Amino acid sequence: MSRRDQAISVIDECDEMLTHLAEEEPDIYVVDGGHIYEESFALFADRFPERYINVGYSEQNLALVAAGLAGEGKLTVVGPSTPFFLTRAYDQIRGSIALPAHPMIVLGVTPGFSNGAVGGTIQVVEDIALVRALPGVSVLVPSDRSELSGLLERLVAEPCCSYVRLSAFRDLPDAVGAGNASLAVGPGGARSLRTGDNVTLCACGIMVSVALEAAETLSRQGIEADVLDCYSVKPLPRQDIIGSVRRTGCCVVAEEHSVVGGLGSAVSELVCSEYPVPVRSVAIGDTFGQSGAVEELREYYALTAQEIVGAVGQVWAMRRRT
Repeated sequence: MSRRDQAISVIDECDEMLTHLAEEEPDIYVVDGGHIYEESFALFADRFPERYINVGYSEQNLALVAAGLAGEGKLTVVGPSTPFFLTRAYDQIRGSIALPAHPMIVLGVTPGFSNGAVGGTIQVVEDIALVRALPGVSVLVPSDRSELSGLLERLVAEPCCSYVRLSAFRDLPDAVGAGNASLAVGPGGARSLRTGDNVTLCACGIMVSVALEAAETLSRQGIEADVLDCYSVKPLPRQDIIGSVRRTGCCVVAEEHSVVGGLGSAVSELVCSEYPVPVRSVAIGDTFGQSGAVEELREYYALTAQEIVGAVGQVWAMRRRT
């Protein structure tokens, strides 16, 4: 499956979900940039042509049109946006969407290394940091399709200003963590995928399954990890994280994002202020990406289960004992 086909596939997933939700909710509108994937939201556009707007190659106009609809009481969904929307229209997003706190769902498609060979220009690895800095905007990073579906349903039922970060199709399995897919999800939540008393593993997006793989390795070494799927990076699931680190005394955070400003930064800020324990981050360093195959890039930038296990060894030696 090509890079474009992978991206189209995850967009098609959202297209189907939102079209289904729009059958019951007449105020859902989709504003699409259409600058990369011309086929995006084809099902929604065909079923609800009066509620689908494609502004073409204009990220700033995309933000302003979406803000205008939201100001008229419409639940606006901004179509495939990463990598260009956040970087080119940040001023309009800040002033016209975040500042007036318009209820809106911004879909960020193929962030991080999902774009593979196209290189650092299109590999936006700092998107969570950009949105997380905007007051009042939720940042959600689903790890599987079940979670994505649940989040979209929740955001339609209880609208807020939100950014939903979507990795490529092949990185979103049907469900991560047996027995947890049916749990209710929403801003401020987390899923407990594995319980343990020795170390807390916080992860989001594609790194959740990697954290579970690391937990299996650690278990064979006699270290039982408490694995949290922190799909809500903002608002952070504070009680879940603090409750876990109080038991374990140490924490490792894993994400496919810059080490600056993402989930690792959020967890460190929380833990430092409420229950200081050693924290290590498995993330992309303070650097841009480069061209390469997706899996090769993730290996090169040490986004692996082995790296998580190594980070656990560091915090384990310094863990806080109660």
